[in-house]
Amino acid sequence: MANSSSIYSKRVQPFSHSRSLNVSMQSPSQLVPFQSNPFSFTTTSSPHTFPLVKCSTHARCSMLCLIEQLSLTTLINAYCRLGHVDDAWDLFSHMRWTGFAPTQYTLIGLLSCEFLNLSLGAQLQALSIRNGLFDADSFVGTALLGLFGRHGHWDEVFSTFEYMPQKSLVTWNSMMSLLGRNGFVEECKLLFHDLVRTGMSLSEGSFVAVLSGLVYFEEDLEYGEQIHGLMVKCRFDYEISALNSLISVYVRCKAMFAVERLFKQVPIQNVVSWNTIMDALVKGGKPMATLELFLSMVSRGLMPTQATFVVVIESCNCLRIVVFGESVHAKVIRSGFETDVIVGTALIDFYAKCDKLILAKKCFDQIEAKNLVSWNTLIVGYSNICSSTAILLLQKMLQLGYFPNEFSFSAVLKSSSVSSLHQLHSLIIRTGHKSNEYVLSSLILSYTRNGLINEALSFVKEFENRLPVVASNIIAGIYNKKCQYYDAIKLLSLLEKPDVVSWNIVISAWARSNDYDKVFALFKHMHSTCILPDSYTFMSVLSGCTALCHLDLGSSLHGLVIKTNLGNFDTFLGNVLIDMYGKCGSIDNSMKVFEEIMHKNMITWTTLITALGLNGYTYESVMRFRDMEMKGLKPDALAFRAVLSSCRYGGLVEEAMQIFSQMRANNGMSLEQDHYYIMVDLLAKNGQIREAEKIIASMPFLPNVNIWRSFLEATIRNNL
Repeated sequence: MANSSSIYSKRVQPFSHSRSLNVSMQSPSQLVPFQSNPFSFTTTSSPHTFPLVKCSTHARCSMLCLIEQLSLTTLINAYCRLGHVDDAWDLFSHMRWTGFAPTQYTLIGLLSCEFLNLSLGAQLQALSIRNGLFDADSFVGTALLGLFGRHGHWDEVFSTFEYMPQKSLVTWNSMMSLLGRNGFVEECKLLFHDLVRTGMSLSEGSFVAVLSGLVYFEEDLEYGEQIHGLMVKCRFDYEISALNSLISVYVRCKAMFAVERLFKQVPIQNVVSWNTIMDALVKGGKPMATLELFLSMVSRGLMPTQATFVVVIESCNCLRIVVFGESVHAKVIRSGFETDVIVGTALIDFYAKCDKLILAKKCFDQIEAKNLVSWNTLIVGYSNICSSTAILLLQKMLQLGYFPNEFSFSAVLKSSSVSSLHQLHSLIIRTGHKSNEYVLSSLILSYTRNGLINEALSFVKEFENRLPVVASNIIAGIYNKKCQYYDAIKLLSLLEKPDVVSWNIVISAWARSNDYDKVFALFKHMHSTCILPDSYTFMSVLSGCTALCHLDLGSSLHGLVIKTNLGNFDTFLGNVLIDMYGKCGSIDNSMKVFEEIMHKNMITWTTLITALGLNGYTYESVMRFRDMEMKGLKPDALAFRAVLSSCRYGGLVEEAMQIFSQMRANNGMSLEQDHYYIMVDLLAKNGQIREAEKIIASMPFLPNVNIWRSFLEATIRNNL
């Protein structure tokens, strides 16, 4: 026993502030001063001693052993709560070496420690079985479930639960919670049914546990409604933890009607309930409703938490209305959260996205314990406006001892100039971030934006064709812009797992090189490998159908577009479909696609006008041009060229002259050679040689070969 005194003096220093643990540091004589009457209990003047006890020598020794055993267990559990698993294990080993038998409470403290490894846990399991503690009650077995669950050893979890001779309600709840949180939803449901069949009284924790595994499927919603009914039957429908779990299930299953009904029916609501509802609303695209709910919550006297303000600021972020954010900011200050790093970072992000960087910097300065996320958020704000302040912030961050991560470098690279780019590149190499895919991609993009194309392409040789996917896609895109299509294809062919962007670049490269057989073959292979095409994929393949006038294949692709829900939601894809149908002679389908596009732009109208003119619907083409103007869209040079071409196809001289005069009257419109050529060709072919000659004479530049050829051919025909 004497050895135990020395180990106490070493172990209790971290807990010297604890009054309860100071008891264990007293000497045995201090702990139990004895009197003549063994049943007489009196207290001493010292606040750190036990009651005075008189007892026999045998009783005194037994009590001393019990006290020391309890003290050791208390110390072990204290170390475990602080995460000092090595110190706890050393003390546990000393406890056994000095002859003290561990109790179930000793084992529970160790098994519940988050940092206990599986090997030590297995030793404790064996010890509990040998000493009979596993069979004595459910405490040790329940703690073992948590240990194996934390390490993901599910066979041991199920085996331990199955062979536990005694299971308490806490055991059942713990097992259900483990299964639910880790995706074993069906097993969790079955276990809950078994618990109900045992006849054991359910607790609030039982409902919280079974609801924790429900996610967002339709059957989960139905099951959640059944659990809701059982909660009402068992009179747990007013227990706040169970209600919050039920609200979370309805939110995850997107059953907002049930959430709102439940929220109105239940009179007992805490801030967690409100936070859950507001988070669901903002994620469901209802930021204004989130703000209204926040005001209602405050009006009822509930104090907002950190989570409350983060959700409300996110709703302001969605609306991008500065006055709303400033109002929430004022409430943040009144609630004392302006120095909180999480709330402050959310405010920095909001002000930065609203281009209020002075306010963002002010919020940043108010944060007491800044972290890397708050620094990165402010740097991103300045990078988005290409401000050199981002570089200065990175320098200051380094001076204060913060170590930048990949997000720091990627943000700064976005706004870096040529003069700072090489320095940043050197810093990235020194800090070991060059191999990071995110940083590497940003570095290549920065070289490209600054016009240093050769430096960007040099990464291919530097990495010996072992570039990651995103970086390879960026460089392949550079090759495509430089019309080096085969280099792009060669680079991306080295990738083991190309993504949809890689496929799009290769398909686009073959399409631009007019090898449409390979375009169709690649698209078929992409589809067979279960990589879902996006709008860019379809646009490249449809361009091949347009070039080859392959109407059947184009129609099939259109069907696939509709099936993948890309149809009327993607304007650019709709424009390509209008063009494809128009050039393949199916003008009815062009018109149908045009009507289905929700957000029409100038290219949409121009493409339809061109398609109508190509298919002989010249009057309809001019009418659509006028409709476009009535919608408030100002025609550009391409739109004028399209409608003038339609007039030329149909011989509409008068309409073309009106439109051409409109172009001349528009001071912001610069007439091009093509516009003059179309008008000269139209007038000459319709016998109005003098009008054509006047237009040629009024040209601000010399006529090209096409204009002279059209004019001379028409003149010769008229003279003959």
